[in-house]
Amino acid sequence: MKRILFLTGDYTEDYETMVPFQMLEMVGYEVHTVCPDKKAGDTIKTAIHDFEGDQTYTEKPGHNFALNYSFDNIRLNDYHGLVIAGGRAPEYLRLNSKVIEVVRHFFKEDKPVAAICHGIQILTAANVVKGRKLTAYPAVGPEVILAGGEYQGVPVDSAYVDGNLVTSPAWPAHPVFIREFLKIMGATITL
Repeated sequence: MKRILFLTGDYTEDYETMVPFQMLEMVGYEVHTVCPDKKAGDTIKTAIHDFEGDQTYTEKPGHNFALNYSFDNIRLNDYHGLVIAGGRAPEYLRLNSKVIEVVRHFFKEDKPVAAICHGIQILTAANVVKGRKLTAYPAVGPEVILAGGEYQGVPVDSAYVDGNLVTSPAWPAHPVFIREFLKIMGATITL
């Protein structure tokens, strides 16, 4: 069974953690949800970001999401892919040197990586987007450009694929975001 490392944290976007986690488990992957300084059984608080016609998204309290694996127990060679959730968590997760090390490992080994919304902030901090084409929540676009990436402005319900990297602006893109990640993971779904 292929194993996926899923990086999330307090005040992650609710849908961008819960929905991809459930979708990936549904198709048969073993998904380890982790957050620095937390262990299996600990919870993180999520936030619901919505698009209600304002100049930016709104934020409401989400759920408590139980992590199922301890960050300190990660053995990078055990994982076939990495998923990074968005929300506010990436702005502080990117300050953790171990998180940066984890991300760099997946890029160095050319393993599949999926990042959504503000999750791309972790990629820019890890210095892995130079020369890559990717998307993000539009407010993160300038960071992509400053990090040497080629920001792709796509609709909020779309994803962008560049080799082993799948990125998306936000949770409305889950169907295409996860479908494209499954493709680069080598999954085949037949009906």
